[in-house]
Amino acid sequence: MDLLPIFLHEMEQEAATTRQFLSRVPADKFDWQPHPKSMTLMQLTTHIAELPSWVSLALTTDGLDFATVPYQPTVVSTTDELLAMLEKALADEKAALETASEDILTKPWTLRDGDTIYSTTPKHEVIRMTHNQTTHHRAQLGVYLRLLDIPIPGSYGPSADEGF
Repeated sequence: MDLLPIFLHEMEQEAATTRQFLSRVPADKFDWQPHPKSMTLMQLTTHIAELPSWVSLALTTDGLDFATVPYQPTVVSTTDELLAMLEKALADEKAALETASEDILTKPWTLRDGDTIYSTTPKHEVIRMTHNQTTHHRAQLGVYLRLLDIPIPGSYGPSADEGF
């Protein structure tokens, strides 16, 4: 069974839901956080928006070393900028999935910080983890939106705000 078409379909399906969630994020609340240990709304949403780019990173490199490429969170000023960030990451993911070959999916990919190795996994697992992280953080965003009294869109069916 070929995995690339499955990953591509999953990306397109989940992208629609992610767009709905991010489109409801009010820019005037970007600095809000539900708890001091929690990410701010901007940190969470820009992380969600950038996650699809990890698929292209996994397919085109052998890993990521934070010691040589330190993470720099993106700062946005508007919801439109946030959505544009998502669209760019999705376009990168789609292009990478459409041009990759199945045989690369079993090659190892390493996440590290210098000598500290966080994980070495096959590239197909990095793609799955990236999709799972998107779903996880989107659900987290749903809690943020609820706490801000912003109606939550449905994910896999209607939400309580959309009725049953």
